Amino acid sequence: MSIGDDAVEIRAEGWRTLAALHALIETAMEKALQAEHSLSVVEFTVLDALSRQHGWHMRMQQLARAAALSSSATTRLVNRLEDRGLLTRVLCKDDRRGIYTELTAAGSALLQSARPTHDDILARTLAEAETLPELAPLVDALHALPARTVA
Repeated sequence: MSIGDDAVEIRAEGWRTLAALHALIETAMEKALQAEHSLSVVEFTVLDALSRQHGWHMRMQQLARAAALSSSATTRLVNRLEDRGLLTRVLCKDDRRGIYTELTAAGSALLQSARPTHDDILARTLAEAETLPELAPLVDALHALPARTVA
């Protein structure tokens, strides 16, 4: 194997490790959020992204990026969440073609009740992953990330 091949394999191994950790966390999170709050992980992600806007709203494209969804999948998800009364859409005053999405009071309340479950499952799953030799270095790297301050 050449040096270039080694670099490709190292990146591929890193990606497989990241995917394995992500799958472990998402599976545990999906079970807990569904069972305790009737929320999927992606629904939680959307509510969480909207809550971080501090009273503002997000364009649908921004929401799609935050949830890592296509625009059509985002529209379907927003429709479901709007039908449940968890968010609402607002037309942009400056550009009538622009649509914003905002968290409702019910969405905020559900998010606040689900956040401890999310945080607990994340902590427990990372602790479990830390005991697995193939995932432990990645968990250590996550713990070493600097804390961001929230404005």
